[in-house]
Amino acid sequence: MNLENLTEVPSTDPSNLLRLRDGVYSADLFITAVAHLDLFSWLDGNPADIEKICSSLRIEERPADVMLTLFKSLNLIEEKEGSYHLTELSKDHLIESSPWFLGPYVASLKEMPVCDEMLKVLKTGKPANWGAKKDEKEWSLAMEDDDFARAFTAGMDSRGAYLAPVLAKTIDLSRYNRLLDIAGASGIYSSAIVSQHPHLSASVFEKPPVDRIAEYSINKRKVSDKIEVIAGDMFRDEFPHGFDVHLFSNVLHDWDVREVTMLLENSYRNLNPGGRIMIHDAHLNAEKNGPLPVAEYSVLLMFSTEGRCYSISEMEETLDETGFSEIKHVPTAANRSVIVGEKPV
Repeated sequence: MNLENLTEVPSTDPSNLLRLRDGVYSADLFITAVAHLDLFSWLDGNPADIEKICSSLRIEERPADVMLTLFKSLNLIEEKEGSYHLTELSKDHLIESSPWFLGPYVASLKEMPVCDEMLKVLKTGKPANWGAKKDEKEWSLAMEDDDFARAFTAGMDSRGAYLAPVLAKTIDLSRYNRLLDIAGASGIYSSAIVSQHPHLSASVFEKPPVDRIAEYSINKRKVSDKIEVIAGDMFRDEFPHGFDVHLFSNVLHDWDVREVTMLLENSYRNLNPGGRIMIHDAHLNAEKNGPLPVAEYSVLLMFSTEGRCYSISEMEETLDETGFSEIKHVPTAANRSVIVGEKPV
């Protein structure tokens, strides 16, 4: 990709194409919930909070949260004062006592191997191997393999070719000088940002072998005079000093709450006073009942990584507790958005 592409966006919108890929496991979760857990018949007689649902059905909270969010987005359940109840749609079609019960139709697909894997994720809370391949490692370990890391990073780079220029056009960075792109993969987002904000310089903070992939991509895009690569592990190392912008783009959704909090605290400790944090991701709305494409994407993340999609309210609360202020949410493209916060001077 040449430099000019990083300042342009296409006239067409690929959101539905991204959704086909990102929502790939949402139907499997629905089949598993109906045919293996009988969730809707159970909820019909037992409106309950997430803790009771987890203990009764013997499933873990992270995947249960993703499952309930998906079903809220599909208008199959609704949350009232912390308890989950069936809607008229699910009462008509997803409980056995209804004359329009679709359970047997859904259950005709319950023997698909991916449904077994989905049930295992629900029961253990641990992600499946990437792509549900039996001979593949889980995602975080697979990323330590050169070939997998190269292929995976290329995939994220191709998505970023659309999303990164939009992000760069959306935000005002005129007051800032140095950006740290944390777990920045190929560097596509920092490359687009320095291309559209020429006064900025950037560094991509990545662990091997992805740091070498980032160096290659940055050189190919002819922005190596503006961007350097710093090798490091975001969970083991302090973030480098001297930066007044920290960018997490499509990073936090790969990790659970504990790890997300750890990363934001690392950012707060090491960001320059007066600096800005930017969290670019697919965010659920504050009520966690949509948008549906993000809820569907969260299923893929729950299934394949240790994370999920977080809501605007969850991120705002965590940022506030960490010490950031002036927190704002700004939509970008393809059901993505950026949440920004400032570190007080």
